[in-house]
Order: sequence, then structure tokens, then C-alpha cells
Amino acid sequence: MPETKLTPKYGLPKKVIFCRRCVMSNQRPASSIEFARKLNTKHKTLHIDDDGVCDACRAAEQKGQINWEKREEELLKLLDRYRSNDGHYDCIVPGSGGKDSAFAAHILKYKYGMHPLTITWPPILYTDYGYKNFRNWIEVGGFDNIAFKPNGQVMKLLTRLAMENLFHPFQTFMLGQKNLAPKIAIKYKTPLIFYGENEAEYGNPIADNKLSLRSKSYYTTKNLNEAHLAGVSIRELVKRYNLKLVDLMPFLPADYKDIEKSNIEVHYLGYYIKWVPQENYYYAVEHTGFQARPFRTQGTYSKYNSIDDRIDDLHYYTTFIKFGLGRASYDASQEIRNKHLTREEGVALVRKFDGEFPDRYFNEVMDYIEMKPERFFELRDKFSPPHLWKKINGEWKLKHTVWAGGINNMK
Repeated sequence: MPETKLTPKYGLPKKVIFCRRCVMSNQRPASSIEFARKLNTKHKTLHIDDDGVCDACRAAEQKGQINWEKREEELLKLLDRYRSNDGHYDCIVPGSGGKDSAFAAHILKYKYGMHPLTITWPPILYTDYGYKNFRNWIEVGGFDNIAFKPNGQVMKLLTRLAMENLFHPFQTFMLGQKNLAPKIAIKYKTPLIFYGENEAEYGNPIADNKLSLRSKSYYTTKNLNEAHLAGVSIRELVKRYNLKLVDLMPFLPADYKDIEKSNIEVHYLGYYIKWVPQENYYYAVEHTGFQARPFRTQGTYSKYNSIDDRIDDLHYYTTFIKFGLGRASYDASQEIRNKHLTREEGVALVRKFDGEFPDRYFNEVMDYIEMKPERFFELRDKFSPPHLWKKINGEWKLKHTVWAGGINNMK
């Protein structure tokens, strides 16, 4: 079929463009975990301007012009308004004990005198070192923590359905994780939720630092009849899979009536403090006993990003299939923006590691979701967008690559 006749999947742009500063392309979905998204809903994609520079690189450029002393003064005024002296928690810090949540919780408590409650939606399949980092976060770092573990059978079913219907094994995990903080904040009447980086730094359309829960539609179950999990409607999950609504509530947002009565605010610590993931890593090692993976993460060159779940590596592989962007693309783009890599070095790393098949935990993941490996590869073929991939001699090849080695690059 001629290239002009191919219809891109997932609402992606037909023309593939790479940012001239980092290694990200306009195929990256800018908001991939929005609540109740159906598979055929158009994604908002990373924008690249007329100068060939992406939103995320523009945001990084703006960070270099920020007066961080003044931003910290803003933070101090905010914290002074909410800091508790009566034994109550005054902020919620979601996380798993990774480098970023470890940094955020520790600096809020020990530098700024806040009283954070840390909360965790645990990984689906903990890695040994991921669980150790979680324990160190609480024991070495010194924090109170609520870990909410959803029904294991429901989590398994939704993970398998998300793989079957969306080729996105983390979809329901990410929804549950995102929706946990507002629920806990409401229950404990805690006025602040602190996330780490503002999502605008990755090109996502969330640029405001201060958010009210009432302003975010994905925090409410008001439109429950329109909601989908794992590509399946709530009604069908209840009827076809014999689930009860209570089984699904952990993955769904807080009740809109509770939200309407809430004055809880969401803030991004990265708005107030210059956020550098590599420096967060060293801080977490020193203050909470964080440890990197004992080996290189498959699909990339790093050892300390997103390492607590055995499904992490496979998740990034599925993004490589659907969007032509693997884990090395994400890691290298971030490090280029932080001036820890040149673009040339980033391109070389993407060329070497992007799309590496994550076989280390693959069979364990397949056993967990009760899927035959052959079925996974059938799904891979099904979800490979024709505007990005072409099968040659039985092997899938990218049509466009950042190193100009794709099929169409060489024409």
C-alpha cells in the first residue's frame, strides 16, 4: 500500500518528525493515562514547533531562565500556610521509594519541616531490589506510609485485558496509582498533594503548577457509565467478567461529591526546586539507602529509572512497538535536556539499545497474566502501526529512526 494511503493508529501524526535538540519524535502521546480513554480516542501528541524543537525541550530551556531562589520563596510561603503543628499530616507524597519520591519526601520533611504521609500503589510484580528500595525509603528515610494493594486476581485480569486490548500492560496500574493520592488526601483531610516533576517537562499538556482536585476531570467518578478500564467498559467488566463494582473502585477516581467538598491542592515540587533526576538519584542513595539495579536495564543504558516492577521493561517495549520510541529514547531525551548528554551521544545510545527485547522477566510476566508468549507476539504484530513499521523477510523494521537508518530514511 502506498505511504500516502496508510492511516496511522492511535491518532498519531502521519508524518514522523524528530526533535532537533533531543531524540524524541512527535509520535510520543502527550497524555497516555487520561481516565476513561477508549482505544480509538485520538491521542494528543508531542508538539514540535517550526524550529524543529519539541515542547519538552522548550520547557527545559525555560527552566534555565528561572530564578530558583524566588521559586523557593514561593514554596516556603506555601508550606508555611499548611505546615501542621497538631500531629496531623500536612501533605501527601505518592511514590514507591524510587529516586524521585525518595528525594521529594525527604527534602519536604527534613529541609522544610513538613509532615508528609507517603503513599504507595505497589508494583504488580516487585523486583527484589525494588522492594528493598521501598523498605529503605520507609525505614532508612524515616516516613509513615500507606501501601494500598488492590485485589490480586482483579489486578491480574485487568493487566491481561490491558495487554490484549491496548497493548499497554501498565494502563490500569497507572490509573490506580494516579487516583490513589486524592482518595487518601480526602480520607485523611490532608490539604496538599506533592508530585515531583511537572508533566509539561515531558511535553504533556499539564503546565499549571497549582491544581485543584475539582479542576481535574479524571479525579471524579461522575461519568462512571462512560468509564473504561483496560479497554473494556465498566458495565462489561461487571457483566461479562463477573466482577463487582467494589472490585474496580480502587482503579477509579474519588467520588465527585467528595471532590466537590474538597479544597485539596496538587502541586509539583519540580516547579519550586530545580528538578534533576540524576541529582535526585545521588540524594536518594545518600539519604534513603536507594540502590540502582545490579545490571543494565534492557532497552536502555541506565540502571536506576523505573526499576521496581518486573513489568516495567515490557511496558517500555510496548511503547516502542506502538510509537517507535523505546526506553532509551525517553532516558536519552531527558539527559540531553539536562545537558548530561549531547544529542549525538543520545542518538548513538538510542540506536544501540532502543527496542531491545526484555527477555529477563518476560516469561514470568507471561505466566502471571496467563498469556502464552506466542499470543504476545501476535499482539505485537497487531499493534504495530503501518505508518511506522514494515515487515521485511518476516522481521519488523522501523520506517523512520532518529539516526536516519529507517527504511524510509534510506530511500
